Amino acid sequence: MKILIAADLHWPVFNGVATFSRNLARGLAEQGHEVVVIAPSQDGRKSKEIDGNYVIYRTRSTIFPFYQNFRISPTPQLEVRKIIQDFQPDVIHIQMLMWIGQAAMFFGRRYDIPVVTTSHAMPENLMDNLKRAALLSRPINYMLADYGRRFHSRADVITSPTESGIKLFGKHVEKLSRPVEVISNGIDLREYTPGPADPAVYERFGLPTDRPIITYIGRMDAEKHLWVLIKATRRLLKDHQVHTLIVGDGVDREHMVRLADELGISEHITFTGRVSDEDKIALERVGVLYAISSPAELQSIATLEAMACGKPVVAVNAGALSELCHDGKNGFLFELDDDEGMAEGIAKIIGDKKLQKSFGEESLRIAKTHDLSYTLTAFIKLYKKVIKTKKAEVAARPAGFVDRIKESELAEYMEFWQGSGSDDKK
Repeated sequence: MKILIAADLHWPVFNGVATFSRNLARGLAEQGHEVVVIAPSQDGRKSKEIDGNYVIYRTRSTIFPFYQNFRISPTPQLEVRKIIQDFQPDVIHIQMLMWIGQAAMFFGRRYDIPVVTTSHAMPENLMDNLKRAALLSRPINYMLADYGRRFHSRADVITSPTESGIKLFGKHVEKLSRPVEVISNGIDLREYTPGPADPAVYERFGLPTDRPIITYIGRMDAEKHLWVLIKATRRLLKDHQVHTLIVGDGVDREHMVRLADELGISEHITFTGRVSDEDKIALERVGVLYAISSPAELQSIATLEAMACGKPVVAVNAGALSELCHDGKNGFLFELDDDEGMAEGIAKIIGDKKLQKSFGEESLRIAKTHDLSYTLTAFIKLYKKVIKTKKAEVAARPAGFVDRIKESELAEYMEFWQGSGSDDKK
């Protein structure tokens, strides 16, 4: 098959959507499919690059200041249209409902190419970083959810990585006019495996070897609520010798570093910043457990990666995290923003070697059910089904058929063309 992936967030951006779209592209190409990804340029200029076994077309972009290492392509219509016309994909898989996703949706429907969308978006991922809009967050979140419902309803099939992701549509889910299938984002279990930590990684990052390490790996943005982990660390230090390792970067990093300093615990927390893929995998094996306080998780690939390395989990009971952290079986859940509850869960695990072992084994068992190979198989099956259905739908149309939905979308979408210089109205 010829598969086009439209990804407004893609490698080297460091987040779950970008990780999934890259894993999907590489995995599909490894199985012999021809894969093209459309993603924003990292330097502003359009370009073509090869990422191992698949092609990335980078569209012109500009910096988006509210999200770490993120660029946007606000007017990608001409570029997206040409890529689709040249590549002629059998199916289009859209990862986000932003500008590239919008363009891919429009041209997919216009050229009768089947479209699959995956719902990754949580409004909190944006709104928590737009602090000046805090008073408007509730109505804006509602509008974004409704917009998501309308966007995804234009696809042939909608997917979500978790059951919790479907619930995020709220009452809008009843208005979806397309089937929704749950397919895990998956992780590559060939890369993330249990094992001892490399002694060199301790020295490279200045980590202590005489006390348990609590690990968080992921973005450092406001919606991650990392202040909860930092305050939980302060509570733990009253009775335990521990060290917290925070791997990653984001717009909230400076604030978190300052908070640790204000609380007088800077020497007990290591902020690595962004690291290489190799160091990230090595650091997964360092900690005794993985701790996450983010309520805005549609699945959390980072948590799955830690579990695949055999780590117990202490997680907030919000979003989809309870689908990965089974309370009392492979870790402990705590309530939203409850740093005391988080500290209690961590203390139970670091103080009990048997619990560490049994929880770690259960984490590994759960992670194995999310192997990327299962995800790839599910999507390939879905693509074939939607291609067959689309062909039958097109063949059944009467002569001279005019899709009025397409015509209304054309009028709506013309707003995106203003100033684009396009003279193509076919």
